[in-house]
Amino acid sequence: MPSTFRGLPPTVWTLFAGTIVNRLGHLVTPFLVFLLADRGVTGPETSYVLGALGAGNLLGPALGGVLADRIGRRPTMLIGLLGAAAAQGALFLAPGLWTMAAAALLLSVASATVGPAAYALMADSVDPERRRSAYALFGWGVNIGTAVAGVLGGFLAAHGYWLLFAVDAGTLLVYATVVATRLREPARVPAPIPTASPAAAGAPAAAAPGAEYTGIGYGVVFRDRLMLALLPLFGIQLFVYSLTEVALPLAVRDSGLSPAVYGAMAAVNAVLVVALQPVVTARLDRLPQLPVQVAGSVLIAAGVALTGLADSVAGYAASVVVWSVGEVVVAGIAVSVVAGLAPAAARGRYQGAFGWTWGVARFCALTLGVTLYTGAGAAALWWTALVAGVLSAAATLALRTRVAARTAHGLAA
Repeated sequence: MPSTFRGLPPTVWTLFAGTIVNRLGHLVTPFLVFLLADRGVTGPETSYVLGALGAGNLLGPALGGVLADRIGRRPTMLIGLLGAAAAQGALFLAPGLWTMAAAALLLSVASATVGPAAYALMADSVDPERRRSAYALFGWGVNIGTAVAGVLGGFLAAHGYWLLFAVDAGTLLVYATVVATRLREPARVPAPIPTASPAAAGAPAAAAPGAEYTGIGYGVVFRDRLMLALLPLFGIQLFVYSLTEVALPLAVRDSGLSPAVYGAMAAVNAVLVVALQPVVTARLDRLPQLPVQVAGSVLIAAGVALTGLADSVAGYAASVVVWSVGEVVVAGIAVSVVAGLAPAAARGRYQGAFGWTWGVARFCALTLGVTLYTGAGAAALWWTALVAGVLSAAATLALRTRVAARTAHGLAA
C-alpha cells in the first residue's frame, strides 16, 4: 500500500472496506431498464421510473447533510442504508408503474443520504493535511467495488433479476452492520449560539467561518460566498465528467459499434482507476490541491471532447484513457476542499450541498446533455464539454488565494 494511505485512522479504513462491500452490490440501477422492459413497462413509462431515480439523487444529499449535523453521522448512515435495503425489496415487489416509481425514489433518496454523513465523519476523523488522501482512498474503494459489480451483475442478471435485488439488499445490510458495530463517531464541536448580535458586541459584520451560529438548515452554506462560488464551478466539472456515463454510449451506438464496446470502455476506465489511483495520489499528495484539481479537470474535458473524434474501438479507448487519468488526478480534492471550508458544526451540510451539486450535474447530463446531443448535434456537445470544462477549471484556479486564506492548519489549496 502506498505511503500516502498509511497511518490513516481506523474509521477511514472501515469506511473504505464498507464502501467496497456496498458497491459490490450496486447492481440494480445499471440493469433497471432491462428489468422494466421484462415487466412490460413501455419506453415512455420507463422515463417516469428513471426520473424518480434521478430526483432522489437531488433530495437525498440535502437530507443527509442536515441529519448528519442534527442527529449524528452513524445514525444518518444507518437510516440511509437500512432505508435503501427496504426500498430494494419494495422496488422488486412493486405491482405497478407508480409503485415502482415511488420505490425508485425512496431507493435513491436513502442511498444518497449516506454520502454526506460518511464524508463528514471522515472530516471529523482525519487531520486536514490527510483528508485528500482519505477521500481518494474512499473513491478508490468505490471504483474497486464498481469494477467487480460490473462483472457480477451480468452473471446474476442471466440467472434471474431477483438475485440482483437480493445481493444489493444483502450488501447494504452488511455495510449497516459494519457501521453499527465498527464505526466510532468522534465528539463534534457544537455550534455556538450567540447571546448578542455581532453589531451589538462590536464584532465585524462578517464573522469568521465557523464562528457564526449554524442552525440546522442550509443557511450557513448559503451565507458562505466562497462556497457559493465554488459549487457551480465544481458542478460544471462534474457535469462534463457525467457525460462519460450518458453521451459516450450514444456515441458508441452512432458509430455502429455494439453495446459490448461500451462495456469494454467501462472496463478500461475501471481498470485504469483501480491500478493508478494509489500511485498517482501518492505522487500528487504534496502538491497544492486546486492546481491539481484544475489540471485533472482539463484532462477530463479534453478526454470527453476527444470522443467526438473517435469512430473505432481504438479511438474510443484513447479518449477513455485521457479522461480516466483526469479522474484519477482529481480524486478526493473537491470533497477535501469542501471539508476544509466547512465549520466543524456544519460539515454534514457542506457535504450535503456538494452531494446535491453532484446530483444536479448528473441530472443535467441526463437531460441537457442528451438534448444537446440529439438536437444540436454531437459536435455541439463535445465542444461545449471542452469549453465549459476548461473555463470552469480556470475560474476555480482564480479562487485559489481565497480558498487558501480560509483553509486552516496548513492544508494546501
